[in-house]
Amino acid sequence: MQLWYSLLDLILPFGWLDHAFMKNALLGVLLVTPIFGLLGTMIVNNRMAFFSDSLGHSALTGIAIGVILGIKNPIWSMLFFSVLITIAILVVKEANTASTDTIIGVFSSTAVALGIVILSRNGGFSKYSVYLIGDLLSINPTDLLTLSLVFVLVIALWAVIFNRLLLASMNPSLARSRGIKVRLYEYLFTMMMAVIVTLSIQWVGILIISSLLILPAAASRNIAKNMRQYHIYSVLIALISGVSGLILSYYWGTATGATIVLITSAFFAGTFIVKLRYK
Repeated sequence: MQLWYSLLDLILPFGWLDHAFMKNALLGVLLVTPIFGLLGTMIVNNRMAFFSDSLGHSALTGIAIGVILGIKNPIWSMLFFSVLITIAILVVKEANTASTDTIIGVFSSTAVALGIVILSRNGGFSKYSVYLIGDLLSINPTDLLTLSLVFVLVIALWAVIFNRLLLASMNPSLARSRGIKVRLYEYLFTMMMAVIVTLSIQWVGILIISSLLILPAAASRNIAKNMRQYHIYSVLIALISGVSGLILSYYWGTATGATIVLITSAFFAGTFIVKLRYK
């Protein structure tokens, strides 16, 4: 980490980077936002915004499970429950007994209610409220190492499976005719979502995690003319919003995650106006 600190002091001699926690937060933003930008493109294409929101809500139950089991770091119980509820949603969805949004709504509402009930016993919910709004400035070197590993794995996996994943999501019948295992790729993508959402919640916050996944891709879709531009613009919007939101939140004294979301919202508004103008 010392090399990272020295590099930042050399190339970015700004006052807001005088603190180690801001250097850590900047690296966290640079690692997380590109992943959000990439995964968000597929989420928007497949109309899975509600699904990403349900993953955030399920984190409360994951925390509750960790409390019951006496796990010191709730991230592991959150990750376990997110993967579990992801599998449950996919399995129930395949039964075709109800619409996808209804199934997701049932699991999401049940998970968040169960988490609140368990965590609020004897008035103990207040100490877990930080997960609702997140705290990016609390990210530490150990967290950054985990994020770095996840970043490399997600980028590598995305490069390998993207074409087949795209075809499987856009035209499942054609994908199956070409020997692509549609169900496998659906599970791979949703598991990636579960991992990224769960790891990021403690810094971004349950209330706005889905916004950071959806808004950059939605803004990019307004102006992109092809799939390459769609991905590039989404990643760039996520990165610019992340860095500028971090800086503004430092000077304004506001929640970093929410500030980033407001900037991505401004990007969406701007690109929407451009789309209307050149429609």
